[in-house]
Amino acid sequence: KSVFIIKIIKMKKKILVSIVIILLGMITYNLLPEKELPKGANIDLIVIEKSKRKMMVYEKGELLKTYTISLGRNPIGAKEYEGDRKTPEGIYIINDKNPNSGYYKNLGVSYPNEDDIKHAKELGKPAGGDIKIHGLRNKTGVIGKFHRFFDWTLGCIALTNEEMEEIYNATPVGTKIEIKP
Repeated sequence: KSVFIIKIIKMKKKILVSIVIILLGMITYNLLPEKELPKGANIDLIVIEKSKRKMMVYEKGELLKTYTISLGRNPIGAKEYEGDRKTPEGIYIINDKNPNSGYYKNLGVSYPNEDDIKHAKELGKPAGGDIKIHGLRNKTGVIGKFHRFFDWTLGCIALTNEEMEEIYNATPVGTKIEIKP
C-alpha cells in the first residue's frame, strides 16, 4: 500500500513540474520581445501569405519585418460573400485608418473590389466588406501573442496590439496590400 502511495506522490510531482514548465514556457513566449519595425519606416507594400499565417511589410522593395497573424475562422480559400468568415485574396489598398475601433486600431482593406462584388452576385449573396488589419478586441490586449494559436476573426487580419501600433504609424492610406492563398 505504501509503495502505491509513493508512486502516486511521484506522479503528482511530475505532473506539477510539467505544468510549471509549460506555464513558464507560455509566459516566456508571450513576453519575449520581437524584432521591432525600423524607426521612421514608411510601409509601401504589405504581403500576406494566408497559408503561412505571415504578413510581410516592405519599403522600397526591402523587407522590413514579418509578422505572425490570425485570420478569419474559415481561412481556406478566398472570401466569397458576407458572413463566410474567410479572409479575402487578391490585390487591394489600405483605404482607411481608424484609431478608435472596437479592436486596437485598424487599417481598412479596400475589399470588395469589382471582381469580388461580381462573384458574390453570381452566388446570390452580398460581398460584404469591413475587412481590416487590426489588433485585439479592446480590453483583451493581455492575450498578446496567444491569439496566434487560432484563426478567430470574421475575415480580418489580426496582430498583437504592439504590432498594430507599429504598422498603424508606418502605413499610409493608399498602401498596396496583396493577400495570397
